Amino acid sequence: MVGRAAALTIRALLLAVLAASPATTSAQEMQVRAACRDGLPHGAYELREAGGQLRVAGAFNRGKRAGSFIFWTTDGTRVAHIPFDDDRQSGTLSLWYAKPSKGGDSRSKLQAEYAAGKRNGISRSWHPNGRARTEFVYANDALVEARAWHLDGKALTDRAARALATRDSVEDEKYYASLFTLVASHLPSCAGTPPAATGTAS
Repeated sequence: MVGRAAALTIRALLLAVLAASPATTSAQEMQVRAACRDGLPHGAYELREAGGQLRVAGAFNRGKRAGSFIFWTTDGTRVAHIPFDDDRQSGTLSLWYAKPSKGGDSRSKLQAEYAAGKRNGISRSWHPNGRARTEFVYANDALVEARAWHLDGKALTDRAARALATRDSVEDEKYYASLFTLVASHLPSCAGTPPAATGTAS
């Protein structure tokens, strides 16, 4: 059984995420479908608008994010796919622009490779018109190579590309935090639940 210290650590982490960005939707407007185990979120997680629109789908393993978390806007546009392993981003993270293109599909905004919570591999981003914006190579969170382009396709200098990589990294982390604010502010009520008990919050 998970100890009190572990439960408090999970709560502290979730509160930290919650403090990172203000929630935009009140708890009364959302419906949570999730389970609890040993007093912590466990298993499949869904967050829906009161009208049924899916906003977040993911899973927890004893309070830790596991597998993929997928996020949609209120109008049903998919905007993020964030993979986790043991509560750390691991795998290829993908973001899309919230406004669909004329063809109806959202354009890719970012694809970034992570391992154990750190950028590791290639990160690519695109302008809203679909043209390449950046291509960065990371090794254990350290920037190794940087290339970037203006909206018209003209290349930035190496120095400008590296400066953009730094700015993008900060903005990306803020955006991820804002997505998880939605989750952190809409967790199932797990207090006092026995192992494998199912809880639903609204």
